[in-house]
Amino acid sequence: MKYAKTVALVAGSVAALGAAAPASAATTPTAPRISLTGGMNELTSAVPRVPDQVVNPVVDAVGETAGAVREDGTVARSADAVAEVADSAAPLLGGLPLGG
Repeated sequence: MKYAKTVALVAGSVAALGAAAPASAATTPTAPRISLTGGMNELTSAVPRVPDQVVNPVVDAVGETAGAVREDGTVARSADAVAEVADSAAPLLGGLPLGG
């Protein structure tokens, strides 16, 4: 009988403490953004804005370099060289040469 009274006393004490304690809920983390638009919006909101005085000279330099390469014909010559090597190579299937 002593054990039953002890268990009842402990259970009652725990219940009283639970009722007297303030309710606190764990904060739920926000769900990650699944959509492409939501993810991009979240990424771009955290990125600092770069002033135009920094961006414009870089864009101009890239444009001038692309124009010079186009006029020079370097890209066209490189593409022609790659095409010639590909034409002269033996036909492969899965990396293995085909008999022929």
